[in-house]
Formats: sequence, C-alpha cells, structure tokens
Amino acid sequence: MSVAIENFVKAIYKNNKQDNSDTKPGNIAKKLGISSAAATDMAKKLATKDLLHYEKYQALKLTEKGEKMALNVIRKHRLWEALLYKLFDMSLHEIHREAEFLEHETSDFLTEKISAYLGNPKFDPHGDPIPNSNGEITTEDTSIALSNAKEGEAYVISRLMSEDKEFFDFCAQHGLKYGNSILVSKQFNNNKMTQILINNNTILLNEDFTKIIYVNEIL
Repeated sequence: MSVAIENFVKAIYKNNKQDNSDTKPGNIAKKLGISSAAATDMAKKLATKDLLHYEKYQALKLTEKGEKMALNVIRKHRLWEALLYKLFDMSLHEIHREAEFLEHETSDFLTEKISAYLGNPKFDPHGDPIPNSNGEITTEDTSIALSNAKEGEAYVISRLMSEDKEFFDFCAQHGLKYGNSILVSKQFNNNKMTQILINNNTILLNEDFTKIIYVNEIL
C-alpha cells in the first residue's frame, strides 16, 4: 500500500481511538494537511478496497482490514521510536519525526527483528502502547490526565500524548519523562493549573500540558 493510504487509515484510527476526535473527511484532511475534497476522494477509494466504511456526511469507520493495517503501521512506528531512543538517545520529538518516515519502509520481517532486539516492548518512549505482531494492543490503559490527578498523591508518568517539539523540549528540561515519579502538590481548579514536585523541583503546569500528560497513581 502507498504511504498516503497508510497515513490515511492511521489518522482515522488515532482520531477515533486516541484523540477522541471526529473522523469525518474534513477532520482527517486537517490532520493530514490535505484538502477536504482530497480526503473525500481517498475515503471513497479506500471503501472500494474494504479498508473503511464511507457514507456521505458521516464519520469514517475502519473495517477490520483497515484497522489491522493501521495497527501494523503504528507498531512499526513505535518500535522504531523505541530503537532510535535506545541506540542514539534522540529526543522524543526527533524519534517521532524519523519514525514517520521509517514506518512506511519497514518490512514485517525487519519489524519482528527490531521487536526481538528490544525485548518485545509493550510501550514506546512516549508511553504509547505497541501493538503486537497480530495487530492487538494487549495492555490495559488505567492512566488519567494529570489535570484529573488528586492533590497530595504520588504518580508515575505513563504517557506524553503530543507531537509538539516545544512540549517535548520542556519535558526533557524538567525531567517529565515516561516512568518518572511526581507528586501533585496543588490543583488550582479555578485557574486550571497543576503544581507538581519532581526531582525536588516545583513546577506549575497549565491545562495545555496537564491534559496531555497522563499518569498512574503509585499504590
């Protein structure tokens, strides 16, 4: 399949499963940086290939075949992120950028070699789950957005849900990394800000960050 097709089904999957966004062609067009007309034409084309269900003015829904394709691309992407992070200590933004290209050029054979080399990881360096070789996500997501965390409780960072370079640069500067522990010292609910303690440093985060940083409570 072409890069355009793989990116299209991946965008539908991510909008539906992760971003909780509408999957109408216009929204997929915005995500991919293409025109609404081009997205509609692609949707009609992929419907004939049994990759998605298309109805005029309705949200796009992947078929079982389409979802399997999307998860296969996502698996390659996240394994590449894990490998690049391990071998070259690249930033979270850099590994995402490079994986966007590599995911389309990787055979299933090489994908399994990478996975085995890494010890078959279940999560990438952002904390995103890595689908297995059968196109299944077997991990259970119990994380919550930092904005919903309880004041006075300790948490571990479980996911950084962004593609923004400035966000990742900020996280790297302040030790906000997948697997690191934090203490929620104060929730400023009226101002939608959260104060945390990490590595003996106090940081005040606004809602733009606390909605895309996910955590699990330390029991």
